[in-house]
Amino acid sequence: MHTGFEEYVRARGDALRRFAYLLCGDRHLGEDLVQEVLVKAYRRWPKIEHDQPDHYLRTALVRSHVSWLRRRSHAEQPEQIKDDSAVWGDFADEQAVRDDLWSRLGGLTRAQRAVLVLRYYEDLGDQQIADVLRCSTSTVRVHASRGLARLRADLSPASLKGVPL
Repeated sequence: MHTGFEEYVRARGDALRRFAYLLCGDRHLGEDLVQEVLVKAYRRWPKIEHDQPDHYLRTALVRSHVSWLRRRSHAEQPEQIKDDSAVWGDFADEQAVRDDLWSRLGGLTRAQRAVLVLRYYEDLGDQQIADVLRCSTSTVRVHASRGLARLRADLSPASLKGVPL
């Protein structure tokens, strides 16, 4: 058993799960992703530990997520119910807006979502994101642009009725 590995997972495990949750949009899938990556990392831990374990594991999480062949076992998606009479400031309404954002993020491709999470959650630049995804910086910008355009298109003026800006 690698003592350094155990210490690392105790210290950074929660941060890895939060990052995976943002990538997957699902807590359970995020936990599965982290577990899968940590199992693979355990075998190589002495080498990883001497480099940059945070960078290595974050990169492994993104790459595994983008190429993950497993999909959700069901394809049901709850239908959006629009209520124009919502009163802002109410906890339920704030949760509805949050859920709506999560569903919109779920509509992006895995690569688009990974780029947006790396850019806005991890605060990485285009070159760093390109290194993680093993692509060019122009590909990163294309994924970011298309992902943001898709999110903006979903936020049409009709869907923003009653939303304080």
